[in-house]
Amino acid sequence: MFTNTTTSKTNTPWNKGRLIGQKSPLSMQDVWSIRMKLRNESRTRDLALFNMALDSKLRACDLLNLRVSDASNGEEINTRATVLQQKTGRPVQFEITRKTRKSTSAWIEQAGVMGSDFLFPSRIRKSQHLSTRQHSRMLSSWMASIGRDPTSYGTHSMRRTKATLLYRRTKNLRAIQLLLGHSKLDSTVRYLGIEIDDALEMSEQIDV
Repeated sequence: MFTNTTTSKTNTPWNKGRLIGQKSPLSMQDVWSIRMKLRNESRTRDLALFNMALDSKLRACDLLNLRVSDASNGEEINTRATVLQQKTGRPVQFEITRKTRKSTSAWIEQAGVMGSDFLFPSRIRKSQHLSTRQHSRMLSSWMASIGRDPTSYGTHSMRRTKATLLYRRTKNLRAIQLLLGHSKLDSTVRYLGIEIDDALEMSEQIDV
């Protein structure tokens, strides 16, 4: 039997040496630490992007595709926004909190973007807005700057953070399903990965 030794040597698995699987959400301490660092370093764009990622709970592709008009109505930043998800084609709504409105307003003024302009334009000429790769690199730098292992986090960590914190506080899966734009509740359960934690928590409360 003939074996193609050349192929076996050159076709290295894409995930060799990499940590794969579901990435961790950020803790509240992580969020506070990153916000403080970005604010102290006057990194206006990064702070606006960080805050908007947390509030919107959008996939990176949808987050980076936001237009100024998606977040603002003239000079005022909206308290809520609705966008069409690229993956599902379904609309999803999200809140824009006071911190995010403030940082986004500061970024819009500094960047000079308006109307149909991308909210987070790329500094690379061939790209109209930040790429998911650029966003991923930014996230890695944020996590490393507060002493966290960047390989444990990904852009989906930002999407999962607020949803996970909300679930821990309310246990309301239906609300989180709506906020994440999932069509099925099962998808939300798998996405949060909280079934076993809940089962153990309930079991610990029963002393037999």
